[in-house]
Amino acid sequence: MLFNAGDSAEIICVETKLFYYKPRVMKLPGTFSGKKNHINVMIETPAGSRNKYTYNKEGKYFEIRKILPAGTAFPMDFGFIPGTKGEDGDPLDILVIMDAPAYPGCVAECRLIGVIIAEQTEDNGEKIRNDRLVGVAAQSQSYSNMDSINDINKNLLTETVNFFKYYNKMGGKEFRLLNVKGKAAAAGLVKKHLIKPK
Repeated sequence: MLFNAGDSAEIICVETKLFYYKPRVMKLPGTFSGKKNHINVMIETPAGSRNKYTYNKEGKYFEIRKILPAGTAFPMDFGFIPGTKGEDGDPLDILVIMDAPAYPGCVAECRLIGVIIAEQTEDNGEKIRNDRLVGVAAQSQSYSNMDSINDINKNLLTETVNFFKYYNKMGGKEFRLLNVKGKAAAAGLVKKHLIKPK
């Protein structure tokens, strides 16, 4: 409403109250879903994304850690297995095969099908194991029959390894493939790196 000079207007004061919304703290699921060889995965970065999202465990939120160059994107959904701790001090990494990309913070029940065993050389020269577990979303329709890492198209597997070589090179690190093993080795790796309750 516009007022002209000389117009009189009654000003009505309305009491307002400010409400503070306290967001819920994200609670991570357990490691295992309850089915044999099935685990829970927290998705950090969806397939096809140039943004590398990372879960901040202190603040319990997701943040953008890195933006990849044009033409580069994550080949599969990438996340971590809650309740585990790898040699690098972070939860075990896992690549998830599913029909369509998920989103950061989504929990996906997966069945393990194998592991890409790799060695990572840090920028200070220290060498550590930084394996990439591979799983298939339990609810997947297109990949419901995929039971082994050997079922993955070899070109896709090669592209995935090359992606991590390039990704680490951008950070001044080196990613070296050591071996590719099946679901028994993958399950053993998860059990080995479970965080023991205090």
